[in-house]
Amino acid sequence: MSGPHHKPKVSEREARQVAEAAREQDWRKPSFAKELFLGRFRLDLIHPHPLPATEHVQRGEEFLAKLRDFCETKIDGALIEREARIPDAVIDGLKEIGALGMKIDTKYGGLGLTQVYYNKALALAGSVSPAVGALLSAHQSIGLPQPLKLFGTPEQKETYLPRLARTDISAFLLTEPDVGSDPARLATTAVPDGDDYVIDGVKLWTTNGVVADLMVVMARVPKSEGHKGGITAFIVEAGSEGVTVENRNAFMGLRGLENGVTRFHQVRVPAANRIGPEGAGLKIALTTLNTGRLSLPAMCAGAGKWCLKIAREWSAVREQWGKPVAHHEAVGAKISFIAATTFALEAVLDLSSQMADEDRNDIRIEAALAKLYGSEMAWLMADELVQIRGGRGYETADSLAARGERAVPAEQLLRDLRINRIFEGSTEIMHLLIAREAVDAHLAVAGDIIDPDKTLGDKAKAGAQAGVFYARWLPKLVAGPGQLPRAYADFHPAGHADLSTHLRYVERTSRKLARSTFYAMSRWQGRMETKQGFLGRIVDIGAELFAMSAACVRAELLRTTEAHGREAYQLADTFCRQSRIRVEELFGRLWNNTDDLDRKVVKGVLSGTYTWLEEGIIDPSGDGPWIADATPGPSARENVHRPIR
Repeated sequence: MSGPHHKPKVSEREARQVAEAAREQDWRKPSFAKELFLGRFRLDLIHPHPLPATEHVQRGEEFLAKLRDFCETKIDGALIEREARIPDAVIDGLKEIGALGMKIDTKYGGLGLTQVYYNKALALAGSVSPAVGALLSAHQSIGLPQPLKLFGTPEQKETYLPRLARTDISAFLLTEPDVGSDPARLATTAVPDGDDYVIDGVKLWTTNGVVADLMVVMARVPKSEGHKGGITAFIVEAGSEGVTVENRNAFMGLRGLENGVTRFHQVRVPAANRIGPEGAGLKIALTTLNTGRLSLPAMCAGAGKWCLKIAREWSAVREQWGKPVAHHEAVGAKISFIAATTFALEAVLDLSSQMADEDRNDIRIEAALAKLYGSEMAWLMADELVQIRGGRGYETADSLAARGERAVPAEQLLRDLRINRIFEGSTEIMHLLIAREAVDAHLAVAGDIIDPDKTLGDKAKAGAQAGVFYARWLPKLVAGPGQLPRAYADFHPAGHADLSTHLRYVERTSRKLARSTFYAMSRWQGRMETKQGFLGRIVDIGAELFAMSAACVRAELLRTTEAHGREAYQLADTFCRQSRIRVEELFGRLWNNTDDLDRKVVKGVLSGTYTWLEEGIIDPSGDGPWIADATPGPSARENVHRPIR
């Protein structure tokens, strides 16, 4: 087998076809976010806010109390940061209290928590140590338990779920040294051999891979007689002969993360360990991520809560020019942003999670928006916290403690949160993924028109179908409840801020968003998918509208069920006003931007036109290839795999 630089080239069209084939094509259930992008504000799908069953609340609260006690007494986040490792005793303790099986059914030895309480647990654990939160999330959100739950056979569930609930840590292995978000180029192979498959290849950034007992491995099965072939998911025992963890990677943040490089050389895996049919691996991975993505915004919401706590405590005692810094408008605006955004992130998270538990709605777009929005906004909040803390925000917690001040790890939070904008779908990939779903209705009726492989007859037929669709759809984008002064009056109770005005804005703006998308489709047609800047702004507008909707619905829930209704209304009102400013800026940038100029500059940069601009510096980078050689074969390195037992 040849190395990465000799891999067969995959065309852009072929890569898109692989990704498209892995998508869930059908919409069997309603989707609030999908409707929002189509200009239909379906408040009835999210209001009244869905609530968990009493028994789920009781079970969840009991575990949260146990987990809180464990986190407070057994986990030293500063120690994990210093030693770049979660102590084995901590992981053993997490196993003992059942934290590995939070989402696994009780009949398999798990805790059977709902998505809502699983997320609360991740936020709690991630607040004391983001590395612990990442370990638990990678094990249960994208590791083996979730794909087994959705796609495993009864025999696979009976065999593996009890282990995963109590003793065994799992990892998910898709990425390769030369394969990131473009799975069409996946090089790891699984060749059928009798009743087995033989796996060869190298996997990169295997979160939990260094300590894993069980792995979900994505590998390409060659097409042959009796074998459909394609990217396929396998359960692999980490201790199998031929499996070598060649490196434990180190990162800017999440210093306790057990993430590595894993090589497979002639690893035999029984056919009984295949999850789903051949060729279903990517669909399994994407379906797993539909709810699995909610783990990241859970920890982002938790980070927002901590930012708010520290900002409040610090800004009240730090004085400048005769008064606490919180009372200076420049700092106060940052605190207001953190408070309002934390409220909105929790609203998005809880709403999406409760909808996932109810399973009445299709939440693939909501979960993706939660991940995208949560990771971006949490990063901004952490950055603002560092700014509020000034030099102390940039100083490490250990250094602060050494000179007698409170050890506040603000700079660590900034480093730890940075990865959320990259893994489980980078912001750029999330923009494209969500945009693809957002324009799905358009492509369903007009796709053949812009498909170069279709005949003129096919295009004419598609044109007629599109004409019927748009004749019905476009008139509905002209007027709606958002133009009626008394619409959504339930969200303006006496003595509270007026949230009805924001819901009317969301309704009007969702129609404007749909009109903008249609105009872009008619203007660019087949070139629409190349307009990534435009699509990213469309998605960002949708994310803001979803967050505004969730914040208003959550405020009304708190008004009717808890003691903080008035305060919740105030936070929701503030968030919506901040969000509306961002939305208007994004609309302005849909058509007034530098996208075309940027493309010209990029061509110049890549052709060497501007190399003179790089003069006057010394590059401190080391030697070596940009991408490591991933040629299959036996490992020449020490196995650093260390299962925790």
